[in-house]
This record gives sequence, structure tokens and C-alpha cells, in this order.
Amino acid sequence: MAKILIGTCGFYYTDWLGPVYPLGTKKEGYLSLYAERFNTVELDYTYYSMPKAVNLAKMLVDGGPGLGFSAKAHQSLTHKIDPNNWKAEAETYREAIEPVMQAGRLEAVLFQFPYSFHYTTENRRYLRDVLSCFQGVPLAVEFRVADWYTARMIEGMRKQGAALVALDMPDLAKLPPALDVVTAPFAYIRLHGRNAGAWWGSDEVARYDYLYNERELEAWLDRIRRIEVQADRILVYFNNHARGQAVQNAQTLLEILKRAGLGETSG
Repeated sequence: MAKILIGTCGFYYTDWLGPVYPLGTKKEGYLSLYAERFNTVELDYTYYSMPKAVNLAKMLVDGGPGLGFSAKAHQSLTHKIDPNNWKAEAETYREAIEPVMQAGRLEAVLFQFPYSFHYTTENRRYLRDVLSCFQGVPLAVEFRVADWYTARMIEGMRKQGAALVALDMPDLAKLPPALDVVTAPFAYIRLHGRNAGAWWGSDEVARYDYLYNERELEAWLDRIRRIEVQADRILVYFNNHARGQAVQNAQTLLEILKRAGLGETSG
């Protein structure tokens, strides 16, 4: 029976004061309060700024011994790739996450590629090479454009032992399909909301500003059942972070799964 871990994409949001954290909470207190609700978190800041080992080591302490971490790969490895420098960036990132690896608390490193990263020979070669720089690290890959979804890509993910991220997002042309294929010992799910009207041409806050209703979350039961028989661990992260909506939905899904007796569920 798979262990199902549920959390949110990020935790360091000032608009969570009130809905999630008590008013007046200092930023350095956010993580410990988060860890009272969930036992896994996907770090978002590691995309915007290259992480440092000393900071991640501190987060291990602040989050307490029961909190596991996934981390987004830095933008120099997914969105702003310099052909002459990305290998050095990969090495720097790999060194930074070492404290979390050594503590046995790294759930995965997430490579989230942009819509502009298409299924080309050059990009397929880059994907193979960058993932190879992280051997021994649990890896997950998220594509934002449908042309990647081929049998060849899926087989490549399996060969490299990287999890193909299962997605919940608006049903729009050229976005990835709802596909639950397990390509690693663990599965990785990200729920971005279904705000179709704001998906294009808006900022990230508006794009992910969405609150799932209970019926929409209950529909995930069948998808998770299909995944559960193929994976020993399932990571689920909500990215609809505006005003703490991700926390509300993560807690609701946790309750739904518990009522269904599905897996060994932890939040």
C-alpha cells in the first residue's frame, strides 16, 4: 500500500497571515507552523534563487524532524538554460541539497519546464543530460506543453527513473493531458487549479488563484487509486497558493482520502 504525502507548493507567503498563520507571526516562524499541518513541502524559492546548503540545513531544524522536502530545480536548469554554464549550475545545486539528502528527508527535486520548452531533439538531449547529473537523487519532471507526451518520452523517464508529474490544470489546447503514468518508484502530483480565464497573459498569483470544490477533489480518488498500485509513495502538492487556498484544499483532500481508506495517508 502506497504512502501518500500531501502538502503545498511553497509556504512562505505573507497573504497566508490570517488564513493559515496567526496574524503577527514573523516570517521565521512560518515553517514550524506549516509543519504542524503537513509533513511534506515543495520548496519554491529554490527556483528563484540558487539554494545554499547552510540555509537548507537550517530549514531541516526549523521544520522539525517529521517534515520532508521536495525542491524545484533552479531556473538556470529549466527556464534560463545557458549551454555553456548549466553543468556548473547543476553541480552547485546538487551540492546545496546535500544536507537534505544526508538527512534522508529529500522527497524529490522537481524539474518544471516552461511552455516554451518543446519536444525537440535538442531539448530531449538536454533533459537526458541534466537528469544524469543528479544520479542518486529522486527526480520528478513536469512539462507544460502537450507535445512531450509520447511513448518515447515515457520510456525515457522510466529508463532514468524520473517521475513524470501528474497534473491538474485547466483543460486548454496544447496543455498537457490528464495522464497518470508512473515512471519511478514514487509518483508526483501537482494541482495548479483550473483558472482557465487567467492561465494565459496573467501573473502567477492570478493564474493559480483557484479554490477546488469537494467534488473536484473527490474525483481524484480514482486517479490516485490507479497510481497507488504502481508506486510505493505518492507526493501530492497544491499550487493554488493565493490566500491559503492550497492549504484548505490539501486538508480537504487529506480528509477525503482518509474517509476512503486510501493508502497510508499523511498530511
